[in-house]
Amino acid sequence: MKSQITNALSDFFFEYETPRQVLVRNRRVGVVCRLIQLAVLAYIIGWVFIYEKGYQTTDTAVSSVFTKMKGVGYTNVNGEERVWDVADYVFPPQGDSSFVVMTNYIITEGQRMGKCPELHSKHNCSSDADCEGGSFKRTGHGKMTGVCLNDSRSCEVLAWCPVENDHNIPNPPLLMSAENYTLFIKNSVTFPLFGVTRSNLVEGVDSGYIRKCLHDPEEAPLCPIFKLGDIVKLSGFNFEEIAREGGAIGIVVDWTCNFDVDVKHCKPKYNFHGLYGNPAVKDEAKASYGYNFRFAKHYLEDKIQKRTLLKVFGIRIDIIVQSLARKFDIIPTLTAIGSGVGIFGVATVVCDLVLLYLLPKREFYKNMKFKYTESHIQDPDSEAGSTETNVSKK
Repeated sequence: MKSQITNALSDFFFEYETPRQVLVRNRRVGVVCRLIQLAVLAYIIGWVFIYEKGYQTTDTAVSSVFTKMKGVGYTNVNGEERVWDVADYVFPPQGDSSFVVMTNYIITEGQRMGKCPELHSKHNCSSDADCEGGSFKRTGHGKMTGVCLNDSRSCEVLAWCPVENDHNIPNPPLLMSAENYTLFIKNSVTFPLFGVTRSNLVEGVDSGYIRKCLHDPEEAPLCPIFKLGDIVKLSGFNFEEIAREGGAIGIVVDWTCNFDVDVKHCKPKYNFHGLYGNPAVKDEAKASYGYNFRFAKHYLEDKIQKRTLLKVFGIRIDIIVQSLARKFDIIPTLTAIGSGVGIFGVATVVCDLVLLYLLPKREFYKNMKFKYTESHIQDPDSEAGSTETNVSKK
């Protein structure tokens, strides 16, 4: 027993095993093998290294966006002239990455808290029984008093009176001058893995250039100042159509950088996408079309609290930063090479299948590939314990 253990340990430490190789001179198998290897090599070089850049490590950026609108609007409604500046038509005014530019509105002036008839189309009535006192209707403007007003044939409500009538949206939009507003975007990104910080005010984009430039995809692709009309056009919308009932546009600032070259080549690219507000899909989304919201300006008049209510239709702009930076790293490079070398084994497996199961001389190749050993089986009928040697067929 002790000698067996000693021999086993000796064999383990002092012997070396190597696989047996058989050289097969067969043109069809050789061509299949080389074609598969060539395909694997093309995959490794073309897809893994060139297209997917498997030799580089990647990182995404931490970003910050600051915006500023400029421009003056003008309206003349029923002979009342008014000038609108940035504080009037941008919501919210803090310069966020998501904001709304007002392009149309419905105004209800001089509202005060009191009792008045509900809008006729909201809750019509023929008697007080049709107006449930103390109830609130989801689409109503206030609390129902339980009184049906004979003059208007509508329920009386406790609300801000007179109630808003938003059935007729101004057409053309009241603030068509918004087409000439300008938007300034300031964006900074940091790639923490590589310790690189970049701004969209890249080399050559200084204060003198900004004062006179206007973004153009071909002539001035790095200019961070955009005309609102151009943004709408580049997103695939018509300005008058989207301005009437509102919509949403996405501006994507794309930072795709390769830090294996000079950092100054890392520059932003601006893309524009119409998110919603296209009249062509109005029939499909008629349950909710466009973009609007309400806000009120409160004031005191003769010690009575009043307000001016505006239903704002506008273009919502969402600035989205997407980023991907790459740089050479030995670890993903070795990983890609190792996986590629492993895939080369596919050629061996396929060629073995062809040799052993498809070719006419498959039995011959089986005998050449596999070496059959002798097995010694004890004959139970032999008193001397003699052995019978069975040699497997070759």
